[in-house]
Amino acid sequence: MHQIRYFLAVCETLNFTRAAESCNVSQPSLTRAIKGLEDELGGPLFRRERNNTHLTGLGEMMRPHLTQVLIETDAAKERARSFARLDDVDLKLGIMCTIGPRRFVPFLQAFRERHPKVNLVVQDGSNSLLEERLAQGELDVAVYGQPEEIDDRFQARRLYDERFVIGVGPGHPFDKVNAVRCADLHQQAYVNRVQCEYFGHAGRIFRQQGAQTRIVFRSDRDDWVQSMAMAGLGFTFIPEFAVTMPGLKVRPLIEPEIVRTIQVVTVRGRPHVPSVGAFVREVLAFPWLNVSS
Repeated sequence: MHQIRYFLAVCETLNFTRAAESCNVSQPSLTRAIKGLEDELGGPLFRRERNNTHLTGLGEMMRPHLTQVLIETDAAKERARSFARLDDVDLKLGIMCTIGPRRFVPFLQAFRERHPKVNLVVQDGSNSLLEERLAQGELDVAVYGQPEEIDDRFQARRLYDERFVIGVGPGHPFDKVNAVRCADLHQQAYVNRVQCEYFGHAGRIFRQQGAQTRIVFRSDRDDWVQSMAMAGLGFTFIPEFAVTMPGLKVRPLIEPEIVRTIQVVTVRGRPHVPSVGAFVREVLAFPWLNVSS
C-alpha cells in the first residue's frame, strides 16, 4: 500500500522530491518503493528526464487501477473502524417465537438508544431452529428457553423466569376460578401450538397429576391458537408474557407450577464482534424484574 501511495503521489506532482515531502518520507525511500512496484508490475512506470518526469505507457495504464485499489482500501479501513465503534453494523438476533414482544421491546428500545448505529435484524423460530442458525453462523446471538439443558456447544446465561398460564375464552369454566390446577385439565379440550418446546415436558406433568387432555385444534401460529381458545374451543397452555389476544382470560397454572427460564445464548468459544459483546453485557444487566407483560 505504501508503494501505491507513493506512486500516486508522483503521478500528482510529477516530481519525486515533492512527492516524498507530501508522503513524509525521504526521497530514497520513495524511490526504492517505486522501484519495487515496477519490479512487481514488470516495467518502468515513470521516465525521469531533467525537469521532465512523466508516466510511461504502463504507468498510464496502471494509474486508474491503483487509484481504485487505494480508494477501496481506505473504504475498507474506515468500514473496519466503524465496525469497532458499532457504527452501521448488523446484529443478527434470534428470538424464540413464544417470547412476547411486550416483554422484550423495552430492552431493545434501551439498547437502540445506546447504540443507534447498530442495525438489529431479528429472526424468530423454535429453539431447535435458533440453535441450528447459531451453529451455522446465520445468527450472532439468540434468546430462548427449553426444558432440557442447552447443548454444550453453546453458552447460555439466564435472563428471567416465566410461568405458564392457562388461557380460555369468556364463559369457559376456568373463567370462574382464580387458578387452575394441573389435575383440573383432565378431559378438557386443549388448543395446542404445534412444535411447542414444552409440550412433552408439560404432558408428563399432566399425566402425573392424573390429567389426560383432548387436543381439538393445532396450529404453529400463536395468534390462531389464542384466537381459537378465545372463541371457546378449549384451553391453551401458554407462557404468561406471550399472551397477545385482547380479552383472553388468563389464569395461573398451579399444583405444580410450570416455569421456563429464558436465556441469552451464544456459540461457546467463537470470537464475537463488538456488537455481540455489547448486546450480551447489556441484556444481562437489564432490570427484567421491572418489566411487566
